[in-house]
Amino acid sequence: MEELKMEEILVIGIAVETSNEKGKAALDIPKLWERFFSENIGQQIPNKVSEEIIAIYTHYESDFTGAYTTILGCKVHNLSQIPEGMVGHKIEKQTFTKFEVKGDLTQGIVYQQWVNIWEMDLNRAYTSDFEIYRQTAQNAAEAQVDIFIAIK
Repeated sequence: MEELKMEEILVIGIAVETSNEKGKAALDIPKLWERFFSENIGQQIPNKVSEEIIAIYTHYESDFTGAYTTILGCKVHNLSQIPEGMVGHKIEKQTFTKFEVKGDLTQGIVYQQWVNIWEMDLNRAYTSDFEIYRQTAQNAAEAQVDIFIAIK
C-alpha cells in the first residue's frame, strides 16, 4: 500500500450502474467484463494509449454502500471520439492509495481486496477509484492487478 499523486487519466469504455446491495454488483460487473471481451470492446476504442484495461468505479451516490457506476475501458489520448454505446470518463488529478493484488484471478483475489478496502479507514474521496489490468494480469492464475483508491 502506497500513496501516489497522479495526473488525470482519460478512459473510453462501456458502463453499468450498480451497487453492492444484495449481490447486485456481483452479477452486473462480471456481465460487463463478459460483454467487454465478447464484443471486442477494447479494439473499438479510438486513440488508445495502451492495451491496459481500466475498471473504474465512479459517480458514487454516497459511499461503497450506495449506487455507483462501473466503467470498463482503456486509457485514451482524448475524449473527442466516443463510439456509440460507449462512455468517456476523466479520472481527475488527485491522490490515491495504491494496492497491489497478486494471485489467481479466478479465486476472487480482487474482490477480496475490495472487501479489505471497505473495512479500512482511508478517508476516501469517492470520486473515481480504479483497477489497472496490465500485461501482468493476462495469466489469470498468476496475475497482478493494481487498485487505486481516491483519498482526500
